[in-house]
Parts: sequence; structure tokens; C-alpha cells
Amino acid sequence: MIAAAAFYLFAAVLIGSAAMVVTSRNPVHSVLFLILAFFNAAALFLLAGAEFLAMILVIVYVGAVAVLFLFVVMMLDVDFAQLRQGFQRYAPLGAVIGGILFLELVLVFGTWTFAEDAAGLRLNPIEPQVENTRALGRVLYTDHVWLFQLSGVILLVAMIGAIVLTLRGKPTSKRQDVAKQIARAGSVQLRQPPVGAGLGEIGIERPPVEAPPQPKQVEHHGHGGHH
Repeated sequence: MIAAAAFYLFAAVLIGSAAMVVTSRNPVHSVLFLILAFFNAAALFLLAGAEFLAMILVIVYVGAVAVLFLFVVMMLDVDFAQLRQGFQRYAPLGAVIGGILFLELVLVFGTWTFAEDAAGLRLNPIEPQVENTRALGRVLYTDHVWLFQLSGVILLVAMIGAIVLTLRGKPTSKRQDVAKQIARAGSVQLRQPPVGAGLGEIGIERPPVEAPPQPKQVEHHGHGGHH
């Protein structure tokens, strides 16, 4: 009874926070609701007995991904009013695509039925010597290893595409010239300090500072005679 009440409570909060992620006008609030959704999903994993997935969800997604999103949203000066200017122009096309996806979901869930042996599978005995983490690894890296590798390739392609689409070269950007740095006189020197020598004896060595080029003096020749 308590487990069922906890399940409905966490599930309701999860659905509500997920809806607030996409409906909040403030992007910072959206990220905070996303973190709340991750915590409730982790609680559902704990109720299902998948403690490894729950800890991974909290450590990786809440502790790294969601916090990274929050820092990016708070530090970048994004003009959201400018981003929303083209919303009305693309709203009809988005509505058509959304309607097609909704119809596909209706068709899928309308014809979907439980397998005949689905109720009996959840009652299968679990090997006591196999931990939850080992069983999950056996499924991912043994039974479905090719699907796991394929998902990694898809994520790699998506990452490369994101880098290519967002990379913009500016003529004012500073570039590193490694050959010039290495060829600079005094940039790399070999030293043989005595044993036990510290900064008080050796000191801090800095590369020599190149003097700025002096402007050329322009000679002015007068047209008149000598005075």
C-alpha cells in the first residue's frame, strides 16, 4: 500500500515537472523543473529495485548534465525575445508535424497489446548471486551489444553535426601558432638544478620579452635652400 502510494506520488510529480519544463517561460525555471523530474524518476527506479539506474540518474544527469545546462543558461546572454520572433511564421508547419506525430502515437498505442506471457515474466525468479549492476551489464554488453554500439555511433554523429553547425570562424579570433612558439629563442631551455634546490636558489625564469618594433623615421627633404 505504501509502495503504491509512493509510486503514484512520484509519478504525478514527475509528469507535472516534465510539463513545466516545456511550458515555463523562464529557461532557468525549466532547468530547475528538469532537475526535479530527474529526482522523481530516480525515486521510481528505486521503487522498481533498480538502484544502480537511480544513482546513475542522480550522479550523471543531475550532478553533471542538468547543472551544466543551468550554468550555460545563466551565463550566456541569450535574447529569447529575438528567438521567439520567428515562432508565428513557423507555427503552421510545426502544427502539421505535431499532428502527424500525434496520429502516429495514437495508431501505435491503439493497436498495442500486452504479450500473453508478460504477466508471468515479472514473476520469474532472480538469481541471488547476480547483482543488479551485473545483470544490467549482461543485457547491455552481451545480449544487445550491437544495439548499444549503434546508439554510440548515432550520438557521435550527432555530436559532430552539432560542432559543425555551431562552429563559426571569426577573422578577429586569436589563433595559436605552435611552430612560432617553439622556434622562439629562450622558450625552451634545459637546466640541471642541484638536488634539493628550490625557488630561492633557482628563482623563477621567464622568457625574454621582445622589444616592440620601432617606427621608421621618415626623412623630410625641404625644397628651399640652406638657412
